[in-house]
Amino acid sequence: MGRRIAHVSPAIIKAYKPGAATSGMVENVIWPAFLDADRSRNEGRRVSLDQAIPDPTVDEIATAVQQVGYDAVIERDKTYPREYEQRGRVLVKNADDATKSDLLGAVAAYLQAIRA
Repeated sequence: MGRRIAHVSPAIIKAYKPGAATSGMVENVIWPAFLDADRSRNEGRRVSLDQAIPDPTVDEIATAVQQVGYDAVIERDKTYPREYEQRGRVLVKNADDATKSDLLGAVAAYLQAIRA
């Protein structure tokens, strides 16, 4: 027989907005593995080997993010799912005007300048 569909009030449908808690605020996550020259693409590196640096720290990444012009929040107690060691991650706030790959490229360029 036919299925019974529960009636949902239009007020509830209007009140529900997916992602409403984060609307207007874009957060990008940068894990150190994304920029690590010692990692392969399969292990999580997201930039070219020419742009990557060996063993980047979250402090260096946060400094580079701030140099690019965004706010950075360091979360030291996080572990990248493809790694076993806890190296932390950097949250980049309000980076809605750049793609993630553009952001990573700019951060990688600043990391190379910091290390030089």
